[in-house]
Amino acid sequence: MSLPLPAQRPRRLRRTPALRALTREVTLAPAHLIHPMFVHEQEADTPVATMPGVMRHSIESAVESARTALSLGIRSVILFGIPDAKDALGGGAYDEDGVIQRATRAIKAALPELTVIADTCLCEYTDHGHCGPLCEVGDGQWTVDNDPTLELLARTAVSQARAGADVVAPSAMMDGQVAAIRAGLDEAGFGHVPVMSYAVKYASAYYGPFRDAAGSTPSVGDRASYQMDPAGGYREALREARLDVAEGADYLMVKPALAYLDVLKLLRDEFDLPLVTYNVSGEYALVKAAAQLGFMDERRTVLETLTGMRRAGADAIITYHALDAARWLAGGPVTP
Repeated sequence: MSLPLPAQRPRRLRRTPALRALTREVTLAPAHLIHPMFVHEQEADTPVATMPGVMRHSIESAVESARTALSLGIRSVILFGIPDAKDALGGGAYDEDGVIQRATRAIKAALPELTVIADTCLCEYTDHGHCGPLCEVGDGQWTVDNDPTLELLARTAVSQARAGADVVAPSAMMDGQVAAIRAGLDEAGFGHVPVMSYAVKYASAYYGPFRDAAGSTPSVGDRASYQMDPAGGYREALREARLDVAEGADYLMVKPALAYLDVLKLLRDEFDLPLVTYNVSGEYALVKAAAQLGFMDERRTVLETLTGMRRAGADAIITYHALDAARWLAGGPVTP
């Protein structure tokens, strides 16, 4: 019996790398990547054991890493500070001579064309590891005191803007934080500085290596009372994002990325603001571990993963793979 042959043959358009490139719908370029850096107050770099290839940078080293990023076509970095001293109120976050403020001034002096984003939170600066001052809620339970934290976050954002940060990125998940920061920036004469809101941020196990790097593991309780429930669904995500848009957010972010690509797509369809996702430390560590064991091709896995985030709607991706990905992109197409 003679079988009918297909008239439509999609394989024709996949036959060669050039044909695949001609019909590719999703692009991934170094300019889509944001290079995250941990900056501490020590003179020597130290490796992060749970994140192979990632360092805690000195300020001088952070400048050089930023220079490398820019040379590879990456136009933005985001800074996380690790102070020598911590206290209950996270004073190092809004210290005019704090580690992020000094790192920002150094990077902007050396590379004025590079966009510096400052993570605006207190967790790396508090001695208890939470994102603001604590209050007791009974039976020995503690939580972050929301409204006093807003004032500290606004102070932090203003100090970061004064140091030269191009963007401030509040990640504390406090109710009203975008409005408080927007008001603080405007009143201080920084109305031109945009707010990149960690609008949809989940209480995720994927943050483990970051907390090791930043020394921000909570000493009491956890962050589930203010970060979002992974099983919360779409209504909660939309509510959080809409509130931040109403408060003046200039960018929206979904964090983590891989387990929440559906949420990323949801926000892309709902909002016309620039959308960022964070390819977090645990996602990075899983790929690195598998690659080191020879279980996966690191280059192909990373580029496929980042392309998936772009396909889901991300305009920009914060990723610890940024430098490697930029080098790989310079060497060939996304799909081998």
